[in-house]
Amino acid sequence: MNQLKSVAALTAVVLLASCGVSKKKYAELQGNFNQVQQQYNDLNGKLVKTESELSNAKTRITSLDDAISRERANSKELQEALNKCLNASNQGNVNISKLVDEINTSNKYIKELIAAKSKSDSLNMVLTNNLTRSLSREEMSDVDVQVLKGVVYISLSDNMLYKSGSYEISDKASVTLGKIAKIITDYKDYEVLVEGNTDNVPIKMANIRNNWDLSALRASSVVQSLQNNYGVDPKRLTAGGRGEYNPIAGNDTPAGKMKNRRTQIIITPKLDQFMDLIGKSAEKPTN
Repeated sequence: MNQLKSVAALTAVVLLASCGVSKKKYAELQGNFNQVQQQYNDLNGKLVKTESELSNAKTRITSLDDAISRERANSKELQEALNKCLNASNQGNVNISKLVDEINTSNKYIKELIAAKSKSDSLNMVLTNNLTRSLSREEMSDVDVQVLKGVVYISLSDNMLYKSGSYEISDKASVTLGKIAKIITDYKDYEVLVEGNTDNVPIKMANIRNNWDLSALRASSVVQSLQNNYGVDPKRLTAGGRGEYNPIAGNDTPAGKMKNRRTQIIITPKLDQFMDLIGKSAEKPTN
């Protein structure tokens, strides 16, 4: 195209020269031609630049189209994942609701147990106060009454309870046992464990093999006295012996041995009261 333009320009010059155009006019025409030529070159450069930019723009558009496609696919995956999460959340809400119901049921059951225990503790304190008020000052020297963890422990010294070197109940013990029996009879919802304890001195009695036998026989004597002499229901009574293996003091001194030779009457709420609560809780349907 440039060659054609040059030939055209040369032809125009020859024609002009042959036509007798003046040099001034020729110079003017030549200047106009050069100006047009420059404008053409400028426009042609802009065209090339524009075509290059258009090509780059098309490339970017293609790249953006690819990116949009990828983002649409990613958005679709995220939406599907969100739907799954929402479905799982709805199921989770159901499980949480069920768990809350179970926790509320459990809390109610715990409150019932606490209430039962509080009632038991209160009754035990009343029982203890009634017993200690009924005992004389002389009897209190041989009787120790304590409430530990909701259980009443009445500890009786062997010197007061039994005949010397025997498991038979002494005459002076009858008054004290009678007072204890009255308390036991008044509180019919309590179980009674009579527990015999000895020091570590080996027993030397006919027909008694060791301290196990002695402690069990002494506990049995108290149980039978409560039943036969004071009318305590035997179904509430349990006799047990612990021999020398539950000391509360050292056996290396006479005073320590005296403390260890004791019989404990342990008064506790009936276990079935708590078992009834447990059974009622187990029967309650869960959602």
